[in-house]
Amino acid sequence: MATSSRAFGALRLLENSAHRTIACIPHFRSLISPINRRSLLQSTKPSPPTSSIPDFAFAFDIDGVLLRSHDPIPRAREALSLLQSECIPFILLTNGGGKPESERVAELEDKLKIPLDISMFIQSHTPFADLEEYKGKTILVLGGDEDRCRFVAEQYGFKSVVVPGDIFVQHSEIWPFSEHLLNHYKAFARPLPRPINAASPQDSLRIDAIFVYNDPRDWGLDATLVLDLLLSQKGILGTTSAMNGKTNLPNKGYQQDGQPKLYFSNPDLWWAAKYHLPRLGQGGFREALEGLWRAVTGGKGDVALGKEIIGKPYYKTYEYAEKRLISHRNYLFKGRDEMENVPLKRVYMVGDNPESDIRGGNSFKSPLRTDWNSILVRTGVHREGEPAWKPKVIVDDVHDAVQWALQQSKWPK
Repeated sequence: MATSSRAFGALRLLENSAHRTIACIPHFRSLISPINRRSLLQSTKPSPPTSSIPDFAFAFDIDGVLLRSHDPIPRAREALSLLQSECIPFILLTNGGGKPESERVAELEDKLKIPLDISMFIQSHTPFADLEEYKGKTILVLGGDEDRCRFVAEQYGFKSVVVPGDIFVQHSEIWPFSEHLLNHYKAFARPLPRPINAASPQDSLRIDAIFVYNDPRDWGLDATLVLDLLLSQKGILGTTSAMNGKTNLPNKGYQQDGQPKLYFSNPDLWWAAKYHLPRLGQGGFREALEGLWRAVTGGKGDVALGKEIIGKPYYKTYEYAEKRLISHRNYLFKGRDEMENVPLKRVYMVGDNPESDIRGGNSFKSPLRTDWNSILVRTGVHREGEPAWKPKVIVDDVHDAVQWALQQSKWPK
């Protein structure tokens, strides 16, 4: 997926207008008491002068760091309020999704009781908005509640978006084990842009790309549709490619006949829910699909499943996030002459998942040579023990993470 000169196309599209003013003004200092502010800073020094620009910033995961399920984690609001009062830039970088960015930002503002801006917020599927080549074609979008992810894709500029419910309502025989959900799907299904007609493939529904925006709710139906399309001729639902299984072709002929490209937005196997144990996420669905793919292509595991995965810990997501963070930082300090002499040197990645947050922060090699430091909190997925991907430090919560990072950066100056 390209992140070239269009890297901020999604940002411009999603904002649709100028930033709301999230300025460095005394208002934010009123959000936390002077005593708590001094406790966080571990300093009785006065606030930094207005000419002081930090050369560091933060990237926070949300679930397990700021929220647990839908509930704020204690002291999260206080930590973010401090950063705003000190004019220290931060972004929110989550593998979650399934809603428009504007809606999720509004929910976070309500829960955390602090002002936020859409420019500070990146969901797992936000970078999909840059895929201009599919915006005039028909795509299949999986995951999320009802057809909420269709709405998100349409906000990104995709013109023809199909969800599994659309197909199931017209052809429930495609997966008979979801018959009990037919009325559920009828409540939001739309007519298909073309019929499914195997007898006349040229007039039949063709899918040009498959996007998994969020955790699928109906794994059986969704996996069946994905397999049908990956085995099809040129993405025409109801067909089968004659190239499948040809040993003289690359990948034994599988996915060599114009089938739709498959995109995943979140590799997380687990996520922190209200239940006391982590629950399977989109990564679990992908692993299940990989197992099915192996079975239907011969069972030997010698046929690769062609796909692209974004989200933490993948490089493209961190590259996109860094560009967004720099854009937000430039906006915060717009008009400050000294900005030219204060490049961004360090980003603290605060997360609860060693396999996504910490692995991604440790592995990312910034093209701008920014140093990414990972901080692991104990309020989410991570349990006691040595994580596979070691952070710079393990702390109890986001409050302690901010405190540690400010000490490392010797802030206030």
